[in-house]
Amino acid sequence: MNEKIIVDVSHVDKYYGDNHVVSDMNLKVREGEFLTLLGSSGCGKTTTLRMIAGFEDPTSGEICIEGNPVAGKAPFERNVNTVFQSYALFPHMTIFDNVAYGLRIAKVPKADIATRVSDILELVQLEGFERRYPAQLSGGQKQRVAIARALVMHPTVLLLDEPLGALDLKLRKQMQLELKRLQRKLGITFVYVTHDQEEAMTMSDRIAVMHDGVLDQLGTPEEIYERPQTKFVATFIGETNIFEGCVNEVDTTKRISVGLENGNVTVAPQEGFRFGEFVTISVRPEKLRVSLEPREGFSLYGVVRDYIYVGSVIKCNVVLPNSNEVRFERLAGDELPKPGEVVFPYWEPDDCVLIHNRDNELYTALESIRLV
Repeated sequence: MNEKIIVDVSHVDKYYGDNHVVSDMNLKVREGEFLTLLGSSGCGKTTTLRMIAGFEDPTSGEICIEGNPVAGKAPFERNVNTVFQSYALFPHMTIFDNVAYGLRIAKVPKADIATRVSDILELVQLEGFERRYPAQLSGGQKQRVAIARALVMHPTVLLLDEPLGALDLKLRKQMQLELKRLQRKLGITFVYVTHDQEEAMTMSDRIAVMHDGVLDQLGTPEEIYERPQTKFVATFIGETNIFEGCVNEVDTTKRISVGLENGNVTVAPQEGFRFGEFVTISVRPEKLRVSLEPREGFSLYGVVRDYIYVGSVIKCNVVLPNSNEVRFERLAGDELPKPGEVVFPYWEPDDCVLIHNRDNELYTALESIRLV
């Protein structure tokens, strides 16, 4: 992966009145990578994209593109282009004229315009559509035209704000693969905004997960899924089982024992965790195991409630004594305990993630008040 930084967002804050939309955002986008800003509605991802594009100004902080600060520069003065969910095509213009519009504004010679438009339409698999109008195209074809119109300008960075949101599921999945193919072929830096976790995992080289205006974690899809750094990331990306507890034994060479409401569990040794600390444990359903007998280092137990058949995978829900549920997954055809049977959940110590719990901050604050 190229380590050259194309977009550098440094200590950026954005307020709308008293609403702190983006908080101390620090993000470096590498040349030629597909980076996705992922988060739920209202987390600040689109605002971050609009600040990079020049449609919004940061309240504080700095944004650089290709090493140059862009404060005060209009969108057309930045070597970026933006594709929105609404295609924003001119209905009275042909597809050729829609794609050529920006080139004509930039006063590119006519011969060059014809060549560039023809090349980009071929790239997005719309050759032969030059004389059609937007009303004669499907939703996926319109989106390709919008992308072609942005790419024909040869931007350093292409910004995409949920561009596939209006498409049906099948077409959306097809366009995900086409977008990734285009990005790899062109080598242009893509910064993509979505709330769809699967979409982000499918297309991205790296994912920036945002929550309440804060960048919670930045990493590859594998890092985000396998090693979430916060409880939000663990629960937002895919399915997981969450256990809240307190560290009651720390052996940095063998294991860490955590006491839960329903019993004790074991995790692999990790640095940075201390005795008495509140922690969150994340265990993916495919890594949770169950036994008909207690396992060493684990004293959890529960009752099998039901199964959910989803084709090649069967999902099983287990109810713990405090009425919380955990879920494990098995391949169809595997031997499974029966509904109503008592089982003992466990996992391999390396198959879970131990996360610092923010309850520690509250606990420390309360202790400080008591001491005063």
